[in-house]
Amino acid sequence: MRRKKKSRSLRGWRTHGWGRTGQHRRSGGRGGRGHAGYHKHYWTWVVKYAPNWFGKHGFTRHPSIVPEPRCINVRDVDENIDTWVREGKAHLKGDVYEVDLTKLGFTKLLGNGRISKKVLVRVVDATEKAIEKVRQAGGEVSLIKGGE
Repeated sequence: MRRKKKSRSLRGWRTHGWGRTGQHRRSGGRGGRGHAGYHKHYWTWVVKYAPNWFGKHGFTRHPSIVPEPRCINVRDVDENIDTWVREGKAHLKGDVYEVDLTKLGFTKLLGNGRISKKVLVRVVDATEKAIEKVRQAGGEVSLIKGGE
């Protein structure tokens, strides 16, 4: 003959085997809400599974001293170079334009777009794609160390 079903167990009238009404009901049954007890009764869990949970990690520089690169694309250099020559911000020697982007307030040359003029560019930093595009147009990129 078959034994009684397993589902018949824990079928108390009101408490399902958890004692007086209200026990096993609130967050006390699981050791507190959220991250409660991480410095107390869950400390062994923290040590094993989250050893870097507490304390400070690393160093964040103040936003006022973090240098933010001012970027310009080769497309924009190509579009504005004639205007810069008229305004005296760049020079034309023969068929080669010379421009110092640091004097114009830019620190990085990016490679988006096309460049059709021969340009000698002085800049603090440039991407490989930008350097390649300027060289293919017959120009050159000279990188300035330390933003001199």
